[in-house]
Amino acid sequence: MRAMWKGSVSFGLVSIPIQMYAATENKNVSLRQVHEADGGRIQYKRFCTIDGAEVPYAEVAKGYELPDGEMVVITDAEMAELPLSTQRTIDVLEFVPLESIDPIQYDRTYYLEPQKNAVKPYVVLRDALHKSSQVAIAKVAVRQRESMAVLRVHADVLVMTTMLWPDEVREPDFPFLRDDPPQIRPQELTMAGSLIDSLAEPVFEPEKYHDHYREALEEMIEAKVAGDDTTKPAAVTAKADVVDLMAALQASVDAAKKSRQSSSEAATASDEDEKPAKKKPAARKRAPKSA
Repeated sequence: MRAMWKGSVSFGLVSIPIQMYAATENKNVSLRQVHEADGGRIQYKRFCTIDGAEVPYAEVAKGYELPDGEMVVITDAEMAELPLSTQRTIDVLEFVPLESIDPIQYDRTYYLEPQKNAVKPYVVLRDALHKSSQVAIAKVAVRQRESMAVLRVHADVLVMTTMLWPDEVREPDFPFLRDDPPQIRPQELTMAGSLIDSLAEPVFEPEKYHDHYREALEEMIEAKVAGDDTTKPAAVTAKADVVDLMAALQASVDAAKKSRQSSSEAATASDEDEKPAKKKPAARKRAPKSA
């Protein structure tokens, strides 16, 4: 794992330097978009909708579109000037029971590793948090976004899970919630409870479950490789240039004129070949001299 963020955990008057790592990874089979006919990769380029030119990444800014279509352009330098009091700091605010947090608010999870000179305060916070049976609520800024976060202990490591803000969780508003609830018979509720009991387990063991779709996709890919059912795309000899519309039209006109001129010259030459050859006038016979 590579550290993606360096900062510190602010715990009262204690500051614990840490490094942050993504705790999860996507195990989906990576598939590219390709041309079915020859296996060539499909590429996407950034184009400006106004001048049609390709835009290098260094010139890409952020924009906020107004309801009337006007655009507010915001540069990276302007973004960097925005105040983020929690930048590079995980600021612990309070401690609450874990069960008081609805999982719908969870976003992404990260491992926190202590830097070399901060192992002792890290372990103190870890053990105290574990003993309290509570989790810490904190604020943190990652990737130019401030978030709420939960600090807890997992496998002897401090784990931080960012959370959505309350206004980012949608309120369920469905018609059936406003209707009178259907009448549920006690027998139906008892049967549903019996089904839950029959499937109940004392603990959740995620290793019992498998991604059957990913396994089937990997098997299909392996079978195609074993059966030599692969396509080797032709090497790209030159980078495709952005085509200017006016230049393309002018080139088409020039090509058409050249083709028409060549056809006209060929037709003229053909007509000359088909004309009958002119006969030379017969030489006059001289009268014989009289003796």
